[in-house]
Amino acid sequence: MALKRMDNVGIVVEDLGAAVDFFRELGLELEGRATIEGEWAGRVTGLGEQRVEIAMMRTPDGHGRLELSRFLAPPVVADHRAAPVNALGYLRVMFAVDDLDATLERLRPRGAQLVGEVVQYQDTYRLCYIRGPEGLLIGLAQELGRAQDYERNADPPSRREDG
Repeated sequence: MALKRMDNVGIVVEDLGAAVDFFRELGLELEGRATIEGEWAGRVTGLGEQRVEIAMMRTPDGHGRLELSRFLAPPVVADHRAAPVNALGYLRVMFAVDDLDATLERLRPRGAQLVGEVVQYQDTYRLCYIRGPEGLLIGLAQELGRAQDYERNADPPSRREDG
């Protein structure tokens, strides 16, 4: 069997409301919120009896999803939020944005802090890492002219905007 798609990336947070607000400001849409509990949920995760509030966020193109989870039971057992980019395990989530500077300005009032600096990779991307809500590591990338031209020309003619 072939892999069909990646459904979502899950991130555990303490303040679900603040995380939802941050990712909404970034441009994700809230699909819904729910409390997940019951014997079946504990069997899937191996945690036994669990109770988790989740919020499912969707990228504007509808293809990417971010599942934010707040564990009510059992309690959280580890905290990797302050780990540097070379730590094992969860590293970061990268989002493509239209305007990197404008995105940073919108996110700063919600606590976003630049990790290093905004850099330009050749003439294809401007990139940076930020710490978002609760110190989550988030990458932002703005495609510049050549990357957008390459992407458009790499698409089959039926998918090109100009053809």
